[in-house]
Amino acid sequence: MGHRGDLVRALRAGIDAGLATSPVSACPYPRGDLRRSAWVRGYAKARALPVATDSGD
Repeated sequence: MGHRGDLVRALRAGIDAGLATSPVSACPYPRGDLRRSAWVRGYAKARALPVATDSGD
């Protein structure tokens, strides 16, 4: 798929990790790799989402 596909997969993996509340240190990509940046952006986006709560209604 190429570089763009790799970045999309890394972003999605970061979102999944953020939703699963994994530590940010779980990023599988090394420093200097663009996929790391995409992963961290996805992670941060997922962590910034509001948490759904049951209102009890």
